Amino acid sequence: MRKALALLSLFVVAMPVAFIATLILLPLWRWIEADFGIEAIGHSGPADWCYVTVYGILVAIGLLALWCLGRCKAATRSGTS
Repeated sequence: MRKALALLSLFVVAMPVAFIATLILLPLWRWIEADFGIEAIGHSGPADWCYVTVYGILVAIGLLALWCLGRCKAATRSGTS
């Protein structure tokens, strides 16, 4: 139950953080659009794929952190480090 709650919290907390991070990364999206010709900036801000990319990266980092914490706790419980 604790793991499910941690995962749900990760997915929910990552949403607003990804939104803000995507807006902060506007210069990156402009550079990608200018250099690679990939539509990244529209009239209403970054494209949807920009938000999804940042969200996916944040979730992946969060999952890696949860996995590392789980391994550290398991190693501490078993007496090895």
